[in-house]
Amino acid sequence: MSELVSGETLRPVRFRAKGFSPSHSTASAWLAFILPIVLWQAASSFGWVSTVFLPSPVAIALALWHLAASGALVRHLSVSLMRIGVGWAVGTVAGLIVGLNMGLFTTARAAGLPLVSAIFPIPKIALLPLLILWLGIGETSKIATIALGVFFPTCLSVYAGVGSVPSNLIRMAQSFEIPYLDIVRKVIIPGAMPSILAGFRISASIALLLVVSAEMIGAENGIGAFILQAGNLMQTDQLLAGVIILSIIGLTIGKILGMIEARLLHWR
Repeated sequence: MSELVSGETLRPVRFRAKGFSPSHSTASAWLAFILPIVLWQAASSFGWVSTVFLPSPVAIALALWHLAASGALVRHLSVSLMRIGVGWAVGTVAGLIVGLNMGLFTTARAAGLPLVSAIFPIPKIALLPLLILWLGIGETSKIATIALGVFFPTCLSVYAGVGSVPSNLIRMAQSFEIPYLDIVRKVIIPGAMPSILAGFRISASIALLLVVSAEMIGAENGIGAFILQAGNLMQTDQLLAGVIILSIIGLTIGKILGMIEARLLHWR
């Protein structure tokens, strides 16, 4: 072998599997965001699309400015955020408690899993009329609808996360005679945390969808009620302004959850 390569110059081979180590491109991200807006504005400016059905980005920005200047944006946004925050918190706490018990205890799993699996596929917005009959047309029925929508994905994600913790880690902790609660706190919950946080992302999206639906059915204030009213009056610039507000809310929630993930899952 040495005779074969003695007369040749060895040189390193360039690693070609670049796709396995993707890097973030800020320029591409901004280009993918700005280019459609520029084309959209051009289509509106040259009359290629009707501004009644698709207003230009400039018109939507002006609508957002007028909403903010008049105080209507703060009024609608504060009401929607309050409903999302309270409903998500109630549903998340209940889902964490029930899901953890289902994952840890056989009796809770046998009793709770069939019930949760049966109710989970039901669209929670379909229960809003019934909740209005039970709880009234005020805030309680809307918050209860959001809490129900958040509870089930949170519960199932916690249950699946607890079940995915490697059993050898639990047995190892038991072999060192670590107390049960310490095993739950130091082994099971950290091991289930990726699944729990993934459930948080899903439940936050569901909460945003449900608050809009609930506000469209029975509310005077809120982003959903504002979008419905703008659509009824054919004010498409304000309608799309409301949609952009919802997008900003979703992006903000996702960013906050991403920061929480980076802090809690730094060990990965």
